[in-house]
Amino acid sequence: MRNPRHIRYSAGAAALLILLGAAASLAAQDVMTFGSLKVKAGEKLSGFLPVPDKDGAGTSIPITVIRGAKKGTTLALVAGVHGAEYPPVLALYRLKDLVDPKTLSGTLVLVHIANLPSFQRRTVYFNPFDGKNLNRVFPGDPKGTLSQRMAYVLTEDVVQRCDALVDMHCGDANEALMQYSYWMISPREDLNARTKEMALAFGLRHIIIDTTRGADPADSKYLGNTALTRGKPAITTEAGLLGRMDEESIAKNVQGALSVMKLFKMIDGKPPVLADPVWIDKYEVVNSGFDGLFYPKVEMSAMVTEGQTVGVVKDYAGVVKEELKAPFAGIILYIIGTPPANKGEPLFEVGRIKK
Repeated sequence: MRNPRHIRYSAGAAALLILLGAAASLAAQDVMTFGSLKVKAGEKLSGFLPVPDKDGAGTSIPITVIRGAKKGTTLALVAGVHGAEYPPVLALYRLKDLVDPKTLSGTLVLVHIANLPSFQRRTVYFNPFDGKNLNRVFPGDPKGTLSQRMAYVLTEDVVQRCDALVDMHCGDANEALMQYSYWMISPREDLNARTKEMALAFGLRHIIIDTTRGADPADSKYLGNTALTRGKPAITTEAGLLGRMDEESIAKNVQGALSVMKLFKMIDGKPPVLADPVWIDKYEVVNSGFDGLFYPKVEMSAMVTEGQTVGVVKDYAGVVKEELKAPFAGIILYIIGTPPANKGEPLFEVGRIKK
């Protein structure tokens, strides 16, 4: 006959093992994984999202994950999709030091430099390894070129893991660009309402009502649209210009990010009310028809009339090849601020102000 004490001890040990196993399971569930980072509540960790090598080209994406002590929204802030757009990059490094996980609700994912090869090589628009614009190849391809693999990693490890996303841009090193944001319209009204709130919270006065983004998640092209096609509210912001690192643009990006965090109740306070937004209900990018030199006739934020000459392109002998005119009356959202003109590449963008 077995000893009753032994039976009681065995039952108690089994119960203890069950409790320990449950605790371990809960602890494992409380860890969020981003690439090589395993982040617990109340932690702030920095590291990389690896992009595997293929054909001799690979890279990594520097990120910081800040998990609050309290549960809440997982918000992704992404900078550096274009490597020469510096104010959002510097803003996220500043935000990394500002946000305290002890007072944060939810999780903040800071993608500091999404396109590290372009950042390192100081290239405009394109990845130096494959000549692709990262913000045209989402959701990416794990077997594709480097840009496509970078887009795939960002889609899987950031977009799929977050509840909301802000894709933070500015004028590239060749673009004189006024501050504005894109309110991208999706087929879902609930998403549209939330993204409108995000655009207003970020606080850039001019807001483009963008109805041009596709609804196919397999061909989303743009980072922000990749989130939208997966049911995540997202906006794209533009604050900064011409490769500068001016304090005004950096601070505007920091303040905009903090305001969106307030909107999602991740930190204390309410986002400031944007009292006088200017809505842009149509926009058009005008591209160069020739290689040569661009001579702008107006500056960014200028009001133009339909058919007004905005700039001219001359060939390398100095002969005028084309005069580029405004397709409709509106405001110059950006205009190329450096001489090179390349056939098929943008020279300026006009936006029509909604009445």
